[in-house]
Amino acid sequence: MRHAPDVARYEQIALDMAGRIVRREYKEGIRLYGRSTLAGKYNVSPETIRRAVALLQTMGIVEPQPGRGIIIRSRDAAEAFLREFENRRVLEDLQERISNLMLERRRLDQLLEEELGQLINYTFKTTSRLQKIEEIEVPENSELIGKSLESLRFRTITGATVLALEREGEEYFSPMVPIQAGDLLVLVGPPDAKERVRKLVGTLVEPNNNVVKN
Repeated sequence: MRHAPDVARYEQIALDMAGRIVRREYKEGIRLYGRSTLAGKYNVSPETIRRAVALLQTMGIVEPQPGRGIIIRSRDAAEAFLREFENRRVLEDLQERISNLMLERRRLDQLLEEELGQLINYTFKTTSRLQKIEEIEVPENSELIGKSLESLRFRTITGATVLALEREGEEYFSPMVPIQAGDLLVLVGPPDAKERVRKLVGTLVEPNNNVVKN
């Protein structure tokens, strides 16, 4: 059986002994060596053997008896002990992998944020001569509230590209963020795109309605 390096030495010994019992190298009812002999066999101190035996005794696998030594009591209990240990190791491995993945995700999120920020800065610098950058606020009665730019197919409908969504001083770059009233859409597009954006957002309606152009 393979043991992870963070398993205590006395646990490794207890697992090894349990494995031997399961494989019937040590059969139920037999007497094992004394603690001193086991200490020499495993090249550890008698105290380490005492802790290993105490662990096995707690699980009902062995029973130390004064004057008789260590008696093997239950092969079934040894199997249950090994299963419990393997289940614990699987759980610990999963927890460690999840923790590492979360750390990696945070690292990637930070990297993505930095790259998007650079993209925005570069876009501001390189496109301002070709297309005008606009800022349009989403009114409280806009039909866009609660929807995302991706679900609206914003660029396909308006011809404009939203560079960022500003909300209470924070910038959001993901097209999946639900739109809220008061959000500021920072966008770039051809000259006729602004009017289409205003109509979509709800700050501009047809002349026969009693709403005026901002």
